[in-house]
Amino acid sequence: MKLLAIDTSGPVCGVAILSNGAIVHECAVVNRMTHSVNLMPMIDTAFQSTGMALADMDRIAVVTGPGSFTGVRIGVSTVKGLAHGAGKPCVAVDALEAMAAGAGDFDGVICPIQDARAGQVYGAAFRQSEVRPERLMADIPLKLEEYVQAIRALGSRFLFVGDGMPVHREKLHALLGEAAVFAQPQRAYLRPASAAYLASLETETVDYLDLMPMYLRAPNAAMNKKLTEAAAHGQ
Repeated sequence: MKLLAIDTSGPVCGVAILSNGAIVHECAVVNRMTHSVNLMPMIDTAFQSTGMALADMDRIAVVTGPGSFTGVRIGVSTVKGLAHGAGKPCVAVDALEAMAAGAGDFDGVICPIQDARAGQVYGAAFRQSEVRPERLMADIPLKLEEYVQAIRALGSRFLFVGDGMPVHREKLHALLGEAAVFAQPQRAYLRPASAAYLASLETETVDYLDLMPMYLRAPNAAMNKKLTEAAAHGQ
């Protein structure tokens, strides 16, 4: 199997190609440029460096969320366009599961969290397993304190990864003490190779028309519109 995987769901823009069970290209970029500027040149470079082309891919994978609303839309829209043009099936990858898959060895609960602002995180919980992370908790948006309360029942040591980790590090340490473990920087972000690996495990694909972002809550623009409409009607 050959597949292209991309991730624009968080602060890192990532591209990977997996061929016959091996990662043959991986690139992750953090810079001042937007994902919309970085992504297509990164895809072109991936194909040039491997001598492959989009036509060689058996499937195209994309991280569909949770994450930045704008970032997720960029990734999903790009893959929709590529898949439509090349007639390729798609695979949706969960951002939090991909983070857990790349977290490294840890004998405890792996806690991927993304900063959802306003004191909230998008969080889940996993335990390492032989093939893919074992899910202990569904993806959910929660206040940080509520998230910590939920994971306390799952274990005694907790490894935090994701862009929410540095934002909430001090508070997590205050809430959990020595039970809180924080991933080193090189393991704290979503590796595109992890997204590619998870996509290779999926037995089913979707048509590009059915590929959708995974939002755990409405985008700010939608929420603001509802509040404005409610105010206009005196609610």
